[in-house]
Amino acid sequence: MSELAVKAAELDAADQLASARGKFVLDDVVYLDGNSLGALPAVVPGRVEDVVRRQWGELRIRSWEESGWWSAPERIGDRIAPLVGAAAVQVVVGDSTSVNVFKAVVGAVRLAGEGRDEILVDAATFPTDGYIAASAARMTGCTVRAVAPAEVPGLVGERTAAVLLNHVDYRSGRLHDLPALTAAVRAAGAVSVWDLCHSAGALPVGLDEHGVDLAVGCTYKYLNGGPGSPAYLYVRREHQERFDSPLPGWNSHAEPFGMRPSYEPASGAARGRVGTPDILSMLALEAALEVWDGVSVAAVRAKSLALTDFFLECVADVVPAGRVESLTPVAHGERGSQVALRCDDAGEVMKRLVERGVVGDFRSPDVLRFGFTPLYVGFGDVERAAGVLGEVLS
Repeated sequence: MSELAVKAAELDAADQLASARGKFVLDDVVYLDGNSLGALPAVVPGRVEDVVRRQWGELRIRSWEESGWWSAPERIGDRIAPLVGAAAVQVVVGDSTSVNVFKAVVGAVRLAGEGRDEILVDAATFPTDGYIAASAARMTGCTVRAVAPAEVPGLVGERTAAVLLNHVDYRSGRLHDLPALTAAVRAAGAVSVWDLCHSAGALPVGLDEHGVDLAVGCTYKYLNGGPGSPAYLYVRREHQERFDSPLPGWNSHAEPFGMRPSYEPASGAARGRVGTPDILSMLALEAALEVWDGVSVAAVRAKSLALTDFFLECVADVVPAGRVESLTPVAHGERGSQVALRCDDAGEVMKRLVERGVVGDFRSPDVLRFGFTPLYVGFGDVERAAGVLGEVLS
């Protein structure tokens, strides 16, 4: 048994989150792609069957009330809220991340008020965020300026309406300084919008604590909600009565069944709703969130850092020198829950890893991404993945 294998066994024996692994449907594959799609929680199939057969099949229309369908967006939002450091009634679930980014950016410009006509957006952001920021700018008469997150404190100013940033860079796994950047945005009188797709469920976010104005995120990565599961929108309590969504719909009307010709927004985060909720995927998400019962986000973060530290240690030990370059920061304060390695033949390497039971993903042109979901990834998985990587690269 190698020294790394011995260390992996010792770390697994001390793992306080080891019992969570049994809450997921897993096989012999080492699954390191939870930063793209989380594994299936074991409770979900039975819950979805109940939703389809009983709630829909037997109760039918009665389920809007009797099964709680109507209140699901806010109820599930309150389940997500503690995972992103928010108090209740500030998170609403529904629509896709892209749609919620649009609501948030346009809403942020409207909150900022007259005289502010600039949107700053993370230049390295996930492409859709940039596309939507540009569309929001056209709609609101603003200009868009692409910036590096570290440049924000020096560039945000009296003309800035909104600043859209990713908490974790989806390619490199770099964690940006949400507290400091949010404070800089607020000091300039602008409105902050954070994309939490690669941080929610992997590390503490602290939306309330750090004064974030608006935030969005998906639920199918570290929250394990399933492919295409609905996203969420956070609207800070102090902004809720002024939040003006660019997508008003009957579901966000103060009197949705009044069918009135004029629009009056609902109170609170519910004004972030638009149309009829996607009940099947929403209730699958609700079931998936049960894996978080009794789990501390701080414990998840501690294990995440230990997993990524150990993976980097293993890679350094078993991969030929110079064969890969880590793009992920070493400093804990700058690292999310993934490791990105640059490799000239990354596409072919990932194909061979998957064939041998190690599932990560490839990002063009030369990046291998490995996501570490602490609820179901163990240290033995990490040692095995690094060993296979070393063999493939040799």
